[in-house]
Amino acid sequence: SRPILDMSYSRHFLDFQGSSIPSSMKKLVVTKLSQNFREAVILQQDSPVPLPGDGDLLVRNRFVGINASDINYSAGRYDASVKPPFDIGFEGVGDVVALGLSASADYTVGQAVAYVKAGSFAEYTVVPARHAVPLPSVKPEFLTLMVSGATAYISLKELGDLSEGKKVLVTAAAGGTGQFAVQLAKKAKCHVIGTCSSDEKGGFLKSIGCDRTINYKTENVESVLKKDYAEGVDVVYESVGGKMFDLALNALAIKGRLIVIGFIAGYQSSTGLQPIKAELLPAKLLKKSASIRGFFLNHYLSEYKMALKHLLEMYERGDLVCEVDFGDMSPEGKFIGLESVFRAVDYMYMGKNIGKIVVELPHSVNSKL
Repeated sequence: SRPILDMSYSRHFLDFQGSSIPSSMKKLVVTKLSQNFREAVILQQDSPVPLPGDGDLLVRNRFVGINASDINYSAGRYDASVKPPFDIGFEGVGDVVALGLSASADYTVGQAVAYVKAGSFAEYTVVPARHAVPLPSVKPEFLTLMVSGATAYISLKELGDLSEGKKVLVTAAAGGTGQFAVQLAKKAKCHVIGTCSSDEKGGFLKSIGCDRTINYKTENVESVLKKDYAEGVDVVYESVGGKMFDLALNALAIKGRLIVIGFIAGYQSSTGLQPIKAELLPAKLLKKSASIRGFFLNHYLSEYKMALKHLLEMYERGDLVCEVDFGDMSPEGKFIGLESVFRAVDYMYMGKNIGKIVVELPHSVNSKL
């Protein structure tokens, strides 16, 4: 028997408000590998609520984050050895409702925490205490920093070599990660260009400091870059792939750097990729002494805590906008409950979101007092 604090009875245990935590919960499970999220994933109604081990926290999720790579995960692209069924969802914010004995040295029931761990698309998730991030309160804005904010911060710090006056192009600039790339490049006193798909997004980008927005639905990105930035751009923060990658590569200045953090344009295809014109790549790079660097957050976890600490401080000081999109403008309204994760993923791939897409998980307090 594992030592568990704040639990009573075999089927039910108490959370800090004296309300019963049920023995079963809802969660999303990948039952078939597919890049089509609705085909791959089902909502399970009666999964057992997991028990935390000695060094674990049981977190009641209040907000979960949607990431473009959720469909890479449901398609089995990250680890070919993992076979369905498996849990999905990368990040959550919520309350600690139970914890193991060792974990109680640093955490208490009722504490707000955020985490990055597979299995967040669930009402409750067991999180190792050493991977949790204590928060002052449960706010969806904190969730924007866990994957999106940290990705922008670490990639630009490690690979961007930003300095005053550099020209930085951010693709999908109004998205969950793009919003931070824009703001962090501005804080480094760079000139920032952002691509987006609507005037509304362009307005948001200007509000967070973007110097030049390019609405690719109404403007020709290639023409604008050639005309307004004839010398090229020093850094490209690229997450779209396909044709946008080709444009970005051609727009690089001498000694320019292209940072690839994703290629969302191809994720819904069977291969996960859109073709690029790579045959001329060696010549293009050589001609400009340019470079391409890939960035995957999991390879930079040694930098993670420092990055998150800095980002949280910036947000608390009011120096960072953490835009959250709850889907209020989506056809069926706000994303509430695990069943709305499917809609939220669709919404992301329609390119509708401004900022980070977040789903709220309501909690009905079943008080026993």
